[in-house]
Amino acid sequence: MTDVANAESTSSVRKLHLGWALVLISVAQLMVVLDGTIVNIALPYIQHDLDISTANLRWVVTGYALAFGSLLLLGGRLGDLYGRRKIFMAGLIVFGIASLLGGLATSETTLLAARALQGLGAALASPAALALITTTFPAGPARNRAFAVYAAMSGVGAAVGLLLGGWLTGLDSVFGLDVEGWRLTLLINTPIGIVTALLAPRFLAESESHPGELDLPGAVTGTLGVLGLVYGISRAGSDGWGDTWTLASLAAGLVLLVVFLVLERRVEHPLLPVRVFANRTRASSFVAMFFAPAAMFAMFYYLSQYIQNVMGYSPIKAGVAFLPFCFALVAAAGLVSNLASRIDARYLAGTGTLMAAVALFGFTRLPNDTTLPMRDLQGQYWTDLFPFIVVMAFGMGMVFVPLTLTAVHHLRAEDSGIGSGVLNTMQQVGGALGLSLLGTIATQTIDDLSATVRQAAAASGVQPTADQMKVASQQIFTAGASDAFLLGAGLMLVASLVTWIFLNVKHEELATDGPEAPVHVG
Repeated sequence: MTDVANAESTSSVRKLHLGWALVLISVAQLMVVLDGTIVNIALPYIQHDLDISTANLRWVVTGYALAFGSLLLLGGRLGDLYGRRKIFMAGLIVFGIASLLGGLATSETTLLAARALQGLGAALASPAALALITTTFPAGPARNRAFAVYAAMSGVGAAVGLLLGGWLTGLDSVFGLDVEGWRLTLLINTPIGIVTALLAPRFLAESESHPGELDLPGAVTGTLGVLGLVYGISRAGSDGWGDTWTLASLAAGLVLLVVFLVLERRVEHPLLPVRVFANRTRASSFVAMFFAPAAMFAMFYYLSQYIQNVMGYSPIKAGVAFLPFCFALVAAAGLVSNLASRIDARYLAGTGTLMAAVALFGFTRLPNDTTLPMRDLQGQYWTDLFPFIVVMAFGMGMVFVPLTLTAVHHLRAEDSGIGSGVLNTMQQVGGALGLSLLGTIATQTIDDLSATVRQAAAASGVQPTADQMKVASQQIFTAGASDAFLLGAGLMLVASLVTWIFLNVKHEELATDGPEAPVHVG
């Protein structure tokens, strides 16, 4: 009887231990993801207070994305070599200190440097967080639920960032102290990051380390290659695909990545082992997770502008408008985590991508009749936005959970970190490419329609009033955004095709641990 009681007590303690471990990992992932969008609403205030030029303002966002995206592979491998918990903690501490520096910044240079340092911290913490799930939670329902929570944090982070950014930016004092609201969007990370790092040794076990095996040539060429690629893609979104620096950056990035791949086949301990891509299911998961976030990030970008610029919502109200996305994605992730042990990942992720594609197509039907009374425009949220926001959230929940499971399943224990790094890199590079491609399409439509309106006004000889120009600009923006959503639906269909054709893993296999068994030719 005593043995049974002891066993039950031990089981309860372990469940509590795993629960706190998941809380720490989830908080870290949410913090890393939302930091990509939390400062967006605060940008006008940052520009005014620090006197940043319009041309340099985008680097407040882009600097973080560049450092984060280009260093993910290195961050993932460092976790494999030196201990994932150690690198996880180091990433959170770097992130917290960088957030403090950014929140206290009094110059443009200090802020931009702090944002890049935040990207470094995120690149260390994020792949280590995903890898820690595979080493902390046993395969099966427990791991499925953990991956569902992780995937939900990855999905809702952007929406939470918009909401939290809008609220914090509107504050002008904290605890009776006068402070610019935009600084709080950065300072809030410091206590969260530091406390999470300090609690990590209590609830997270350290992984085996392999010091002395770092592939320095691969680290340099791989990091610079991804940096060149992400920078070129990001620059294309603002300066065009024909810009000299865009083309030079893309070319340099591709050349360095080719050199990187050649080096990786020749060194004994490569930064990115080729075996990570050897499994067809894993490789198809990476590809699908490249295209799906590309469409989702674009949804947030254009829909947040439509809600504010066309529907007239305030920043905080625009953030609230995305709350249904958060709730629906969390609900979908919880449901899919249970279904993953009974239904093959292909059917879950394939259905999810189709739902997301339908939602994106639904956004192409957004009304642009801004002559309606504001109450009618706001009423359109429930008829023209809300249904598709919920469908998009459910679809992405069905995509993120199974693809995260399959992307790191059957990896060798020593490759968990780099596998997580590849998955995160695909999301970041895919998101950057998606925004640039959709931005190109939207900008072209907006420019063409603007030119047509100017020509029509000149031909008629009648100068439009300010109200007429405002209505025209809102209609033109809606047309451009609609074209972007249509391309986004196309990208999501590509992810769907990859999933249905190549994602071939049975749900029974996801309940097993360990690397894939070698095939013996008899």
